[in-house]
Amino acid sequence: MSSFQIELFSPAIGHAKQLIETQLDRYTQFGPGCPAALQQAIRYSLLAPGKRLRPLLVVTAAEVCGGAILDALPAACAVEMIHAYSLIHDDLPAMDNDDLRRGQPTCHIKFGEATAILAGDALLPLAFEVLARDSKTPVIASRSCLTLAQAAGARELVGGQADDLAGQFSQGNLEMLQGIHHRKTAALLAASLKLGAISASASNDSIEQLENFGRKLGLAFQITDDLLDFRGDQDKMGKRVRKDQNLGKLTYPALLGEAASQAWSERLIGEAQSILAPFGDRARPLHDLAAYVVQRTQ
Repeated sequence: MSSFQIELFSPAIGHAKQLIETQLDRYTQFGPGCPAALQQAIRYSLLAPGKRLRPLLVVTAAEVCGGAILDALPAACAVEMIHAYSLIHDDLPAMDNDDLRRGQPTCHIKFGEATAILAGDALLPLAFEVLARDSKTPVIASRSCLTLAQAAGARELVGGQADDLAGQFSQGNLEMLQGIHHRKTAALLAASLKLGAISASASNDSIEQLENFGRKLGLAFQITDDLLDFRGDQDKMGKRVRKDQNLGKLTYPALLGEAASQAWSERLIGEAQSILAPFGDRARPLHDLAAYVVQRTQ
């Protein structure tokens, strides 16, 4: 299974992805007040073809906990907005300096640096606007805003990116690399699971189990990402490959070797899937999404 798309795992996942795409489109029809060039840049980055893994984790976790997809859609869209904003900013010349994302020129290449920065700036508050306005209850809105803010903040996503930039070409070790990616990558994936559970008013035990699943999934995702940069196909990836390797950046294959990195990623996915045991057959879509993480080619 080397050439599949995420939505091909099941009709349910494909249907959920369609709902997410439609809602993201609706949320970015701003109307009067938003400059046309800014709206175009926002939609260009947010609606570009992508895996939608994070929002799919939100809606799938909600269903696993007995909730409804429609109730989880605001959180699913909010987390994708945060992800899109982070990609726009990460691609900037002052950060990772990438010119290709999701098979098309990055936002700053297409629209200029200033507009790209503003597009990311706009997506960040839009995520919390959506959660505050469209969550099912005020309690769910409050808990969701707190969860996403913590995952996207200085101690998690942004802090992880800061440390990644500071130490990317240093002679780091595995502990350092894990510390970066537990925050830069895994935190938002774990928050996606938590947001879905919150939207379903799940128990604290269920929320904790899904968060733990997300942490392991997130680290496996990053290891696989590093492997794909090391050996992937640019046309399938939709972004530059072997860039990290050519620059001598600290990655899992560079530190551990390709085979050991692959084995560790697969072991993490097995551990993540075992966490889902208390949910029984309801967790099958999460099992499928976890399998996708290590089998993906993009």
